[in-house]
Amino acid sequence: MAFTSTALQYSSTSYLQSWVPSLEGKLDHNSCCVRVRSYKPTSQGLHQQNFARGLTIMSATTKPAKSPAEEEWKVKRELLLQKRVKSVEPKEALRLQKENKFVILDVRPEAEFKEAHPPDAINVQVYRLIKEWTAWDIARRAAFAFFGIFSGTEENPEFIKSVGEKLNKDSKIIVACSAGGTMKPTQNLPQGQQSRSLIAAYLLVLNGYNNVFHLEGGLYKWFKEDLPSVSDSEE
Repeated sequence: MAFTSTALQYSSTSYLQSWVPSLEGKLDHNSCCVRVRSYKPTSQGLHQQNFARGLTIMSATTKPAKSPAEEEWKVKRELLLQKRVKSVEPKEALRLQKENKFVILDVRPEAEFKEAHPPDAINVQVYRLIKEWTAWDIARRAAFAFFGIFSGTEENPEFIKSVGEKLNKDSKIIVACSAGGTMKPTQNLPQGQQSRSLIAAYLLVLNGYNNVFHLEGGLYKWFKEDLPSVSDSEE
């Protein structure tokens, strides 16, 4: 068995883990090392080897300083609970949107938003396609390409500014992404499960937004329950 190590941004690791079951990641302030497990056939069958080979990208000298979005999930979750960020199911979110003037903030990539979204939702992506060409960005592109992914993402540095251009800090906001994540503990996930919408909610409360809710089950559940949706071509 061969291990291949690559350095990836945190958000990319969780995305890749959803596609590559044998992907293992470890995050520190400067890099995220990911190892891929593969088996090498021998005359005696499949043989497991424990040595590293292939692409290794360590970026301590080029990666920017740790951002709030890269904070440990445990820290994010504690602040979200402290600030009383409430998770709501899709039907409750729809009711709040209609009756209490809540705004659904869809933080998915723009292309996903254009395909389908709740009526009157606004889109500010919390992650975007990698744009720059610094040594760190080239390293991340290479890491993504190694796994056959040619549209890697990075944190959107304009996220808070863009939200501020559309919503004030007293706006009633329900943050939504595809999967939703959860703050609820389970036996397998005692800290719940991080998601793009929970990262976005954390950034919002960290920057003084006072009425932030979170869409439990995400837009996947919204669409599955056949709640109202539109595409850009219909608006």
